[in-house]
Amino acid sequence: MSIQKDPEHCETKTLHRFVDFNGKRVFEIGCGDGRLTWRYAKEAKFVAGIDLNADDLRVATIDRPSDLPVAFTRADSIHIPFAKEKFDIAILAWSL
Repeated sequence: MSIQKDPEHCETKTLHRFVDFNGKRVFEIGCGDGRLTWRYAKEAKFVAGIDLNADDLRVATIDRPSDLPVAFTRADSIHIPFAKEKFDIAILAWSL
């Protein structure tokens, strides 16, 4: 039996209650393996996710549906690699 994180989708419901992702450019700090990313990326115009864990980013890249406008980069939140990019929404979830 595998462990399911948030089987009742409370994170998703809460996120969508407070944020409208429709057509927005989203910056996700600490995206990890993309578990949260996939819960809103279909609505977003573009998602840029950063994380320090290369293995998690590898999983996120492999699991990324081909029709989603998502890019993952290995970086920390101190040295953000998107100096000239503009985002409508920034998400920091489950990150230290």
